[in-house]
Amino acid sequence: MHQPLKRNKKELSPEQRKELLGTLKARFEKNMNRHQGLEWADVQAKLEASTDKLWSLNEMERTGGEPDVVALDKTTGEYIFYDCSSESPKGRRSLCYDREALESRKENKPKGNAMDTAAAIGIELLTEEQYRELQKLGEFDTKTSSWVKTPSNIRKLGGALFCDRRFDTVFLYHNGAESYYAARAFRGSLRV
Repeated sequence: MHQPLKRNKKELSPEQRKELLGTLKARFEKNMNRHQGLEWADVQAKLEASTDKLWSLNEMERTGGEPDVVALDKTTGEYIFYDCSSESPKGRRSLCYDREALESRKENKPKGNAMDTAAAIGIELLTEEQYRELQKLGEFDTKTSSWVKTPSNIRKLGGALFCDRRFDTVFLYHNGAESYYAARAFRGSLRV
């Protein structure tokens, strides 16, 4: 007797894929300034061939990131998606920077950390450079802030970096990596 096929937990059902592709297509068409010269049909073909990446995009969407295509890497042929929600993704707020920071807190621990959450979703935190590139495509984090990938020399000393946009300017700041705030999450990137 055959056992029913078990669905990989990181795989979307056909209905979920259809719904996600519809959401991504609508966002792509509404925000053509983010990806001039790119065609949705090409992006969709790449997505349909990458079920694991679709799962990651769905997690980005589910946690409030509103992922969208921001570039095509002409060297690798990969489409690059960033979280493009106007404010830092709601489903990823109140996180400290990484596991070491989380474990260092003795009380009032946050529900998790940005680095592990990104890894679980299958995405990377934006770097400062990527964050500044995103800000050229619109105005993001005017009321919130987002952790960005922190260089190891800063992290070794207990710090972590975050960015936001105020006064029509993108700012880079530092904080203790163990800190967390209701208005700070992280933005991620994904290559497909």
